[in-house]
This record gives sequence, C-alpha cells and structure tokens, in this order.
Amino acid sequence: MKSRIFRYPDGILPNLFALAYAVLGWLAGIVLIAAAPPQGKICGILLIAHALAIGAYLIHECQHGTIFATARANDRLGAALAWMSGACIAPYAGLKEKHLRHHADRMDVVSFDYRAELAAGPAWLRRAVLALEWAYVPAVELLMRAFMVRSRWRAGPAARRALAGVLALRLAAFAGLAAISPWAVPCYAIGYCIFLHILRFQDAFQHTFDLYHTADYAPAPHDPVRDRAYEQANTYSDVVSADHPLLNLLVLNFAYHNAHHARPAEPWYRLARLHLNLFADDRAQVLPVRALLASYHRHRVTRVLAPDCGLVAPEGDRAGSFIGAVGVSFLTAA
Repeated sequence: MKSRIFRYPDGILPNLFALAYAVLGWLAGIVLIAAAPPQGKICGILLIAHALAIGAYLIHECQHGTIFATARANDRLGAALAWMSGACIAPYAGLKEKHLRHHADRMDVVSFDYRAELAAGPAWLRRAVLALEWAYVPAVELLMRAFMVRSRWRAGPAARRALAGVLALRLAAFAGLAAISPWAVPCYAIGYCIFLHILRFQDAFQHTFDLYHTADYAPAPHDPVRDRAYEQANTYSDVVSADHPLLNLLVLNFAYHNAHHARPAEPWYRLARLHLNLFADDRAQVLPVRALLASYHRHRVTRVLAPDCGLVAPEGDRAGSFIGAVGVSFLTAA
C-alpha cells in the first residue's frame, strides 16, 4: 500500500517529517506571533519564515513528482502548499509548467519582464523599488506577485472570479489574525519577507542562464549551445556548507543544484549523496553561502536593473563580480 502512495519507499519518513515541519512549524509560528510576548514573537517570525521555505521547496519536489507515485497526488499537495506560501494567485499548473520549462530550455524562464515594466513606468516606482531593495525589502518579489494579480485579473471572467475568491479568503484570514493581535500581521509580514529572502538568495546564485520571458510557457527557440555541458557549466551549488552536508537540510538540499539538474527526479533527501557521487571533491561549481553573502549585500540594488548575472571568477574571490539573478522564483507565474 505504501509503495502505491509514495514514489520512493525510502522517502516516506523524510517527506512526512519535512511536511509536518512545514505545516506545523508555520501554524506554531502564527500562534507565537499572535499570543507570545516579544521574545516569542521573534521566534514566531523566524519559524514562519523557515517553515514557509521548507514548504516552498516541497512544492518544488511536487513539481518534479518526487513525493507521491502519481502526478495527481503531487499536484494536489503542491497546490495546497502554494496556498500556504502565498503562491496560490496563479494556477498551480502554471507554476509547474514554468519551472519544467526552466529545465527543458536551460534558461531562467520568467512570466513577467519587471525590468521592462520599471523602465516604461513612472520614475517614482523605479526609485521606490530601488530604495526598498536597498533597505532589504524584497520589492522585486512583491512586484512579481502584484503582476500575478494583474495577469489573473486580465485573463477573463473565470480567472477574475477565482482571483477574487483567493484574495477574499486570504484577506479574511489576515483580518482574523489582526482581530486576535494587531501586532501579528506586521510580524507575519516580516516573516514572509525573510522567507522571500531565503528563496531569492538561493535562486540568485544557482545559474548564469539567459533570461527567457514567456507568459504562456512556450518553448524557447532551440539553441544547440544549451546542451547538458552548458547546463552544468552555468549551474552552481550555493551550499550552506560544503563540508557539513547536514546543514544543507536547512534548505531541503535545494542548494545541491548541480546534482538536481543532473537528475531532476532525484528526491531531495538523496541529493547530498548524489552530489558526492557525481562531483566528489571537484568544487568548480560549488559556491558556499559564506562566499556569497558579501555579493548578495553589495549588489542588492545593482541586481535589480542589471542586464545579466555577472561573472563567477575561476579562483580567489569567485563571487565578487557575481551579481546574481532576481525575480526568477519558481513560485511566480502568469
């Protein structure tokens, strides 16, 4: 029976534990920000941020079908977790298709060209986004979600009704939270922004792919340059620690990105071993978090309008000129 439910027998306990942590941690964090004293609220904020991150990486697993034996079961869990993470504005099928195009086309596939929108929009909006990013508010990610709302509103009556239902339910939930504790809503907002920073830090430094803008997930024009060798050469594993694999569980092993791109159907709990088997001590594509933090900070404003990701040096301060990507989350789609 178990083997007919879960895709891999060895994934039952790891996936159940990760799912329990994501959901129960998120709920416990909400209780803490609503009812705990200030110190407890801080713990609640951090717990919400990390639980949402684990939930998001489980969505990624669902997109690749690594949890359950059937695509339908994976899609149902992914859609449910999308509600938790706030990625429920767009249909889950769109999130999944956009991400799978990223693997198939070996490009950073995005639904919205926010740079073009900022260039064509009023100067105050561009200045506001840059100022917020300077202050570590993930304005681009929030803007991408605003584009999702606009896209669904323009998609026709049925999509508009679905969007209205989603927004009404989420606003009602936040109104209920505010009625319990006025401080809970700003605390949740802080936790959500930290969650966005966790995801965007990982996303920023995992690829030096070209950007491909498409609202309908159409395949990119074929380019023989974008072969498997290109994919690995332009993919980086931004690990929490190269020497202590257990620390990478903090991001559900999503940091082992070269191993993931080598075998997209390999489940998260096997990626550390797969990385070791494929690359052994070769760290040409490994960029530890400690080497990336300065770049993440230094280029936080430049990154918003930069035309490319910058360069990864072969040695020395390898990440010094690595600007990184932004707005490429697998949680945003038209």
